[in-house]
Amino acid sequence: MASGATAVLVDRLRAGVIISPGDVRVAGFESIRGGHPIPDAGSERAGRRALELAQSLGDGETLLVLLSGGASALMAVPADGITLADKQRTTAQLLRAGADIYALNTIRKHLSAIKGGWLADRAAGRVRTYVISDVVGDDLTVIASGPTVFDTSTFADARRLVDRFGGADAFPPPVIRRLDRGVRGDVRDTPKPSSGNFVRPAIDVIGSRRDAMAGAAAHAASLGYEVLRIDDAIVGDAREAAAAHVRAVLARAADLRRPACIVSSGETTVRVTGTGRGGRNQEFALAGAEPLAHAGGDAVLASVGTDGVDGPTDAAGAIADATTLERARRAGLHAAHFLDDNNSYAFFDALGDLIRTGPSGTNVGDLQVILLA
Repeated sequence: MASGATAVLVDRLRAGVIISPGDVRVAGFESIRGGHPIPDAGSERAGRRALELAQSLGDGETLLVLLSGGASALMAVPADGITLADKQRTTAQLLRAGADIYALNTIRKHLSAIKGGWLADRAAGRVRTYVISDVVGDDLTVIASGPTVFDTSTFADARRLVDRFGGADAFPPPVIRRLDRGVRGDVRDTPKPSSGNFVRPAIDVIGSRRDAMAGAAAHAASLGYEVLRIDDAIVGDAREAAAAHVRAVLARAADLRRPACIVSSGETTVRVTGTGRGGRNQEFALAGAEPLAHAGGDAVLASVGTDGVDGPTDAAGAIADATTLERARRAGLHAAHFLDDNNSYAFFDALGDLIRTGPSGTNVGDLQVILLA
């Protein structure tokens, strides 16, 4: 996106910053590396730099914001009374508890001085935003926690979610104090649309999970597959969603010409109760192995994160097929044990069935592909 902006704007670009998990070099931009999925010191430095740029706008200048998934962690400025460590502990707790992106970002916005519309609020001029969406439904208030979108959620919403995902004792005391003060009205809530002189910042979604599905479907068709595209998003707990999805796909694909390719997308969650390592796509593939084993014939499932990163691992996802459980049994691997321990990475690593693509540089959620022969 930064390269594209440079090509279009040429000499009109005065200054810019790229905030990403890696060291990205584009002429005209400084580069700051942030942490993901847990914010780090680089994330805070990046967020403060973004605010500086917003406040530095001169007459006739526009703040151009190019967002993609992951920016909630990569660009972080703790609100007054909150430290980076508080935000790190809060994010980790919500991820362990299986909070979806809506819940996670509702709380994040109310602990931040940049999310939930604050970046636009602090800008000294016009704001224009283009977004690549990793959020099911493309809700602009949720993608990257909506730094340039005036917010519809409240402190009361955030406080209820804290109770849902662990309760007050599971979160840092300063976080609970801030949310409680916000509920009482002692702290200003995130910027809201008003009936007065409110001007909605200009913002457009330029890419989403549907683009990834379209690309996968077109390529499968070019290879001779009969393609079924499932537009309903795959959401919910990964292990529950996987088994239900595989069974539903097998039923819907019964009359498809072979070979067949079924393409879907979405974003599931994982409730961490074990001590293992993995990500939602690896857990999805592991949970989908059992219904595949009973499918009859050749059936293969791949579930991948389009950003090339699945959880705190070097894998984008994993492949499971009708032989996965039998191959695991011969190798002395008990799939149910690995699933219960949230240890899908070790399971698929032992079988050689991890998908490693490296970071893709963008994120439109997760993609699932099932092939039937």
